[in-house]
Amino acid sequence: MENRILWADKADVANIARALDSVVRRNILDLLVEKTLNVNQISEALGLPQSTCTVNIQILEKAKLIHVEQVAASKGLQKVCSVKWEEVVLPLKDLTAPGDDRLIVVDMPIGLYTDHKATAPCGMVSENGVVGFFDQTETFQNPKRATAGLIWMTRGFLEYRFPKSTAITQERIGAISVTFEVCSEFPGYNNSWPSDITLWFNDREVGTWTSPGDMGGDYGRLTPRWWDLLNTQYGFLKSWKITTEGSFIDGVKTGDLTLDQVGLDACDSYSVKIGVKNDAEYVGGFNLFGRSFGNYEQDIVMRIELKD
Repeated sequence: MENRILWADKADVANIARALDSVVRRNILDLLVEKTLNVNQISEALGLPQSTCTVNIQILEKAKLIHVEQVAASKGLQKVCSVKWEEVVLPLKDLTAPGDDRLIVVDMPIGLYTDHKATAPCGMVSENGVVGFFDQTETFQNPKRATAGLIWMTRGFLEYRFPKSTAITQERIGAISVTFEVCSEFPGYNNSWPSDITLWFNDREVGTWTSPGDMGGDYGRLTPRWWDLLNTQYGFLKSWKITTEGSFIDGVKTGDLTLDQVGLDACDSYSVKIGVKNDAEYVGGFNLFGRSFGNYEQDIVMRIELKD
């Protein structure tokens, strides 16, 4: 569950606040952080009637804090509950309200890269099947790459071009962040396979994060069930950010690169490059997840925060 962060929408705040405003529901979350449980097991662990647990589980599910799935049991079906997030980020202001231009959000599908360099093993799949052929770099030129939900490579990079508004000058921008789901790449999967994954913005290195492994063994929340369980299933939601004070990964300062140094006024679009350097300490490739694979229903999200 490492680094599973829910970036809540304004519309979700009321449901989340209600869900957390209960000792019973907080106790249920504490149990589910440790392991997946069915309703009967939760009832026994808390010493509460099953009907009470069911009502509170429904409230947690409505708030998108847990995942409830019906699975086969020895007799009939049972409801199995699992926690979805490690952290929840709640907005205190509705930055995306009509007429409020202090936050610009662009969602880029992972298949719409403008440049690439891939080394086999590599490949991509969409929600419905394989795109091109595995381990053939020519696949990365396939027009169907636009439908990709999962892309992987042993080493190399993918570069994306985000649109820029000429009306937004550098002096108005307070921060730019790029968030996506990613993990290492190993044939099949290997949960202990570190890889140094780097992000560049306008060809300036923002920072490097070391993925602990190529995650598999359990289905990703969104991963289609036709995708073999022996393959990569999910990654980690990571956020690179540049401000006037420096560069950050998940809120932790990792460098001194600032917005003044990335040429915001000089460029005609914003370049974001994701890759693994050949001279990295851990050259373990990467898997990049779109909204139809993994644990997070999003592609590559850029957030541009404007000053008041």
